[in-house]
Amino acid sequence: MNEYEALLREPVQPKDGTRGNERPLALVEHVQEDPEPLVDLANRHVVSARQFDRRTVAQLCRMAAMYETTPHLMQPPLAGKILISAFYEPSTRTRLSFESAWHRLGGDIMSITDPASTGIAKGESLADVAEMFNNYGDLVVLRDSSDTAVYEMLESLRIPIINAGNGIDEHPTQALADVYAIFKWRPELLDAQVAEADRIRIGIIGVPARMRTVRSLLLFLSLFPQAISEIVIICDTEDAFDDGQKAELEQAGLSLRVARRLNDELPGLDVVYINSIAWVGDTFERLGEELALTANSPLKPGSIILHPLARGEELSTDLDATPHNWYFAQARGAVYIRMALLTTITQRIYQVMDLST
Repeated sequence: MNEYEALLREPVQPKDGTRGNERPLALVEHVQEDPEPLVDLANRHVVSARQFDRRTVAQLCRMAAMYETTPHLMQPPLAGKILISAFYEPSTRTRLSFESAWHRLGGDIMSITDPASTGIAKGESLADVAEMFNNYGDLVVLRDSSDTAVYEMLESLRIPIINAGNGIDEHPTQALADVYAIFKWRPELLDAQVAEADRIRIGIIGVPARMRTVRSLLLFLSLFPQAISEIVIICDTEDAFDDGQKAELEQAGLSLRVARRLNDELPGLDVVYINSIAWVGDTFERLGEELALTANSPLKPGSIILHPLARGEELSTDLDATPHNWYFAQARGAVYIRMALLTTITQRIYQVMDLST
């Protein structure tokens, strides 16, 4: 019997796939419910992490944790609503998590996965495309390799749009999934005051100037400087930041440092965030081999690893069975944080909150 035949004899794992290291219930109990900041998001575009404040992030994380822990209490709040899922750049996790979130909320979906099949291939303007979207759906999720496409649509749109990644600019909903994972791990980091001994050190392996996930993540982390003692950017390039990017983050209260030697930093890091791919024009740039993580890396006991996936050789599969693995929990949580965001934007938060009490 080969290894695959043995697997066929085992029962399939429960569909929810809940891991012991995911603690959304603790987050629900730690954060007091406050619908006010979510009301302010209703019927709004979501294009940048800069649109969020600390209270809104905390409440979105709380609602996501509520969806994750008590799905049986939730009646689908988006029945009759239509999502236009427009992915003009290849995607697996982001597209599927958005569509899974919308389906779980009871809505219907129209998907575009190939721009060659649209009027854009014939030269149709983005403004005209946006005008058509107004008539066909209730909300748009857009991914595009262009930094500016989502902004070009804004003036013509009368329905909300969510930026699912625009070139090397931003990826705000991925960053929401990232901080949701961190706050499930340590809900007390959401407190207004965090004792110095309880603050965390975060290492980000990547280039903030060229990686949209890292750019948005840093903006979200800048809302919680009271919980972070230091952020170490680990990369092998001199120009890690755009002009003014580092100054903006430091002005918000973050302590930032750039380092080159990963193994020298790992023993002091509580959270290690690694992302293998950055957009450079129309191509991908990969991090150097010396910035890879394996089970032999000198990781701090109790530390967690986050990765937005898909991974390459920079994150070894021998870490999957270790307690450091929070990247699968991070991917799972992306569905629930997007459910919370979609519920909020479509003005259905009170319907959900009423059912949860």
